[in-house]
Amino acid sequence: MSRSAPRSVEQYLEQLKAALAGEDPALQQDALYDAEEYLRAEIGQHPGKSEADVLELIASTYGAPDEVADAYRTTEATVRAALATPPRRAPRGALGKFFGVYSDWRSYASLFFMFLSLVTGIIYFTVAVTGLAISAGTMVLIIGFPFFLLFLGLVRALALAEGRIVEGLTGTRMPRRPAHASTTAPWYQRIMDILKDRHTWTALLYMVLKLPIGIVYFTIASAGLAIGLGLTVGPLLWALYLAGWVTVSGDVRMDGLEPWAIPFVMIIGICVLTLMLHLAKGVGRMHGHLAKALLVRPVN
Repeated sequence: MSRSAPRSVEQYLEQLKAALAGEDPALQQDALYDAEEYLRAEIGQHPGKSEADVLELIASTYGAPDEVADAYRTTEATVRAALATPPRRAPRGALGKFFGVYSDWRSYASLFFMFLSLVTGIIYFTVAVTGLAISAGTMVLIIGFPFFLLFLGLVRALALAEGRIVEGLTGTRMPRRPAHASTTAPWYQRIMDILKDRHTWTALLYMVLKLPIGIVYFTIASAGLAIGLGLTVGPLLWALYLAGWVTVSGDVRMDGLEPWAIPFVMIIGICVLTLMLHLAKGVGRMHGHLAKALLVRPVN
């Protein structure tokens, strides 16, 4: 059943939201933001015409809500295909699947994300705690509430930036535009919308949680790499020492593995490194779901 032509930007956005029902919330957020920004700009360039007349005028260029929704689906599929890595040859057998993780660049990106999470966690936690503390301390002053609003705006901006990091390193689709918000409502209504928006507070919660999460990620990644590399490289160096290819200066007594145990310990080390890469990929997927739940505003 065809819908009636929208007579206002709000109606247009509601129809676009309905046309995108079931799509990724991040895609919906981007589409709604782009549509309102374009429509408001076009209306501003035609001050002598009503909103309904301008919408009818630009329908042939920007498209009806259903057409715009189809265009976004097509663009999303095209971008996803362009950014996708070339398909890898499917590994054969259990060992092939186990060691095939070394040829998957996403495992290394996720491992890097685990290390990076400690840095971003410190930054986000510092901003969140400092902002809340200053806001609470100055709330009795005239600058307290404006500072609190600026702080919430910074949190939303950091949430958008974190989404780009998460998408780039874990592959989870995250918003590329800010959360959609009406630009024509009175200023006090926009403030109330920000305060009532679940996305504002879940983003702040994410900022606080990112530090303990980052500590856990960094600890696991550091320990896994240290143990795996130690069990792999250590016996190799010991074997080279026993063969006389590596010497130690000074009168130092060297004790190490029995020669027969060297290959077994190295195999254990390689297995630990492989398990670490598998774990990193799993952590990347898991964190992507967490970021989407807390940083993407659900479209009702």
